[in-house]
Amino acid sequence: MTSQGTVLFDLFGVIAQHQSPEARTVLVSTAGAPAPAFWEAYWRLRPPYDRGELTGPAYWREVGTSLGVRFDAARIGALIEADISGWSAVDGDMVTLIEELAAAGRRLGLLSNIPPELAAHYEAHHAWLRHFEVCGFSCRIGHAKPEPGAYAWCVRALGVEPADVLFVDDRQENVCAARAAGLRGALFTGLDELRATLREHRLDAAAAGRGQTGN
Repeated sequence: MTSQGTVLFDLFGVIAQHQSPEARTVLVSTAGAPAPAFWEAYWRLRPPYDRGELTGPAYWREVGTSLGVRFDAARIGALIEADISGWSAVDGDMVTLIEELAAAGRRLGLLSNIPPELAAHYEAHHAWLRHFEVCGFSCRIGHAKPEPGAYAWCVRALGVEPADVLFVDDRQENVCAARAAGLRGALFTGLDELRATLREHRLDAAAAGRGQTGN
């Protein structure tokens, strides 16, 4: 199988959905903190959690400290549950695309900034993850996008050259970092646009069925 057939997907904002306004409200309410201060702490402290340097309880204790409050074990458990729930929705049409590509023999990889508890939840509840030859979960590889090490890990795990991989992400800074690491990059803006991009790169299911790969 030629290596040029590899597509490396981001998870959140591409296959899975970002937090809904309702989910964000539940988190803020559970924390019992003003929304601006909560979200500042939530995102500022997130990278070590995503890299697996913190457990869920340790992360939420740090968020509480930043907010000037102490979350007890029950509150921390509720925050972890609300956080997982808020990131759990997936786009069924994107899952269908993944299944189409896999059925056609296209090599697929996943690179996601994701903390340990959420990674375990996805593995337990989303059987379509089996279509990915490599799952680069930041909490397990020690690197989070847009760090160069995240892309290098996936390239090594896939056993391909960087230029043989098309990376798809909904954040421009992550796409730019992938290109700087030698990968091809595509900004995700919607399913129809992605299908067109895959056709352009001869990485769609039809091209795989014809044995056509690469540019």
